[in-house]
Amino acid sequence: MSTDSSPAKGTRRIDRVLAEDYLSGLGSVDIAELRELRGEAEQEEVDLSYIRRMVQGRLDVIRAELNRRDGKGSGNLVEDLAAILADEPRGPARGLGRHVTVEPSRADSHRRYVEALVADVDLSDVAARSTDELAHAMRTLSEEEQTLSGKRREVQAVMDACSAEITRRYRDGEADVATILSEQS
Repeated sequence: MSTDSSPAKGTRRIDRVLAEDYLSGLGSVDIAELRELRGEAEQEEVDLSYIRRMVQGRLDVIRAELNRRDGKGSGNLVEDLAAILADEPRGPARGLGRHVTVEPSRADSHRRYVEALVADVDLSDVAARSTDELAHAMRTLSEEEQTLSGKRREVQAVMDACSAEITRRYRDGEADVATILSEQS
């Protein structure tokens, strides 16, 4: 699923961030390393969110086509595509309202990953697919969306632990804002 396969520690970023020992000794690492840990988790969360949004977009298109076939949608999928893919809420917001400061990495490989999920069903022309093919693609993508959401929540918990430790250090006087500002100059 994700994303970064850099040689450091010989594992993908998702594996590192969710490794049992990733947060080991969190209270004893220096602040720079702590920020690196949080940054790595943040990048993974952004990538997971990006992939999840791509999966959700494909689900929205399939759902719209199935609704059109059932007489519940409009007659023209192409004309309605902008509305189908609009950022309309799918229900009550459950996000954590995080301020994102990084962009997704490796967008092309993420796109290829999502396309490979349903490679047996060409979604570029959903109207030409059978209802069974679309239902299969819908199940596959729905399962992947659930998996991605679970991984994303796990990564967010890692980010929260790192942020909480950083906050504790500032609150307890173990870290100094002036030092951070001078390092950034």
